[in-house]
Amino acid sequence: MASIIVHQEKVKNPEELIKICPFSAIEYNNGEIEISAACKMCKMCIKKGPAGVFEFVEGKKKSIDKSKWKGIAVYVDHVEGDIHPVTFELIGKAKEMAKKINQPVYCIFMGHNIRDKAEELLYYGVDEVFVYEDEELENFRIEPYTKVFEEFINNVKPTIVLVGGTTIGRSLAPRTAARFRTGLTADCTILDVQENTDLDQIRPAFGGNIMAHIYTPNNRPQFATVRYKIFSAPEKMEDYNGKITLCNISKEDLKSNIKVLDVKQKEQEQSIEDADVVIVAGRGIKKEEDMNMIQELAESLGAQIAGTRPLIEAGWVDPRRQIGLSGRTVKPKLIITCGVSGAIQFVAGMNNSDVIIAIDKDENASIFNVAHYGIVGDIYEVIPKLMNKVKAVN
Repeated sequence: MASIIVHQEKVKNPEELIKICPFSAIEYNNGEIEISAACKMCKMCIKKGPAGVFEFVEGKKKSIDKSKWKGIAVYVDHVEGDIHPVTFELIGKAKEMAKKINQPVYCIFMGHNIRDKAEELLYYGVDEVFVYEDEELENFRIEPYTKVFEEFINNVKPTIVLVGGTTIGRSLAPRTAARFRTGLTADCTILDVQENTDLDQIRPAFGGNIMAHIYTPNNRPQFATVRYKIFSAPEKMEDYNGKITLCNISKEDLKSNIKVLDVKQKEQEQSIEDADVVIVAGRGIKKEEDMNMIQELAESLGAQIAGTRPLIEAGWVDPRRQIGLSGRTVKPKLIITCGVSGAIQFVAGMNNSDVIIAIDKDENASIFNVAHYGIVGDIYEVIPKLMNKVKAVN
């Protein structure tokens, strides 16, 4: 493990050294300068401190036999056998990467009375579906699900594991990764694989201001979670060549301190994630009453309304309709942004849409960099004209 050491004999003004660290990780105790656990390895002390006082020392990197880890595994996210569509999107990306390294694609499917549903996965090009079926797995409970996941990885040894960024996936993936002392990159927007099976994981970081490229060459398996609507699902085939493997796990390993008393179905709602057409209201909306204009446009196009963070915080749009890193990811056939400047945090949640039309009075707005069609103008002038055109067609 890398560390920063202090050459005490070169310390002159300890009080000045303490001020260098932005995380207050430099301390002066018992006549010596020390680096505390608050250190973020930013190396600011080395860059701004006196020459030779601080030294960065690389830790010894462990080696791993990558040949023992083969295949790309996808966790099957489901509720009572009803498979979440993010699973199929991850299968599509897994197939794409597996082709580059000539390795199989696996699915791990755990639950109760799911055997018949497992066959559906094979029609999407999965080579093997590992089914763990037990009444103790009927409802999601973190302990037995993690144990099954751990058992699967120990037996199959996939080099890459992909999990949907759902409520369950975000709970299960990090807990499982921790058992193998391996890394996990959450909410990836780009995935690729190198010839040596190292996984390239790219995601927005620091509030979306940079795109972080992350890889873990000395650890296996490599874990990543991906939100719904980031990748495209493959076409369903008419036949399949894969197989289903029924797996056993001891009852002792399925014990849990959690007891599910009741399961209540969540009220169904129209989600912007599944909408074919989305109209987005941005900061260009001057007052709440003007949302009626957006509503009228949405109704004329049979669209769902979404919003950017400022409108969510103002209470003008339901928080469940926010698009962006801190909201939802959408991939509609058509999206029209109204008065949206195009901050990278927002763009990350919608840039895979089939057709993007942007309306903004600032011709230099960032949204025009991702839009397929741009209209430079005041939304209060453009939208009424647009609605007239739509009504004329209808």
